[in-house]
Amino acid sequence: MYRVFEALDELGAIVEEARGVPMTAGCVVPRGDVLELIDDIKDAIPGELDDAQDVLDARDSLLREAKEHSGSMVSSATAEADSLVDHARQEADRLLADAKSQADRMVGEARQHTERMVAEAREESSRLATTAKREYEASTGRAKNEADRLIENGNLAYEKAVQEGIKEQQRLVSQTEIVQTATMEATRLIDSAHAEADRLRGECDIYVDSKLAEFEDFLNGTIRSVGRGRHQLRTAAGTHDYAAR
Repeated sequence: MYRVFEALDELGAIVEEARGVPMTAGCVVPRGDVLELIDDIKDAIPGELDDAQDVLDARDSLLREAKEHSGSMVSSATAEADSLVDHARQEADRLLADAKSQADRMVGEARQHTERMVAEAREESSRLATTAKREYEASTGRAKNEADRLIENGNLAYEKAVQEGIKEQQRLVSQTEIVQTATMEATRLIDSAHAEADRLRGECDIYVDSKLAEFEDFLNGTIRSVGRGRHQLRTAAGTHDYAAR
């Protein structure tokens, strides 16, 4: 192949150095030298073509082998990929089933815990309501009894003071100055009796108000206890919902 390129280079040099024909683009070249170079090129080309054909045949053989090998590798890789996909799908199905079973179990436990807390909260609320009602009735009864006692004492004191004033007024009715003094004293006694009765009624009202205030504090404590129970119930329910998700 080297001789072909060499002969072509020499042929090119001859053409470039040839004497030109006036008034034309042609030139005068030595015929013998050109024909000799052409014969050299003809002699060199067949051997080079055989070598090139051998290279092409070897390339085709390598391509066939490579294609067959790549086909075998693709088939093997496809089979392995299918096996891996089947294994992965089976593993995913197993994990999904395990996760579903775990989720169902947690939901069941959460539902049971919630129902138990609701039942306990209802029982506690009922107990507190019963206790509050009983305490309210007891406090109201005590307050009413104390109020009745104070009112009764006030009425008795008032009637006693009035009777004493009347008696004292009748005893002194015959004397003008004494009568006036007695009248003033009776008036004072009557006013004092009224004041005592008002005081007793005020004390009764204060006592009843204090008892009602104590009952109000008790009821507020009960409401706060119920509120805490409801808050704990909602918190527990929210925790189980989050765990289930």
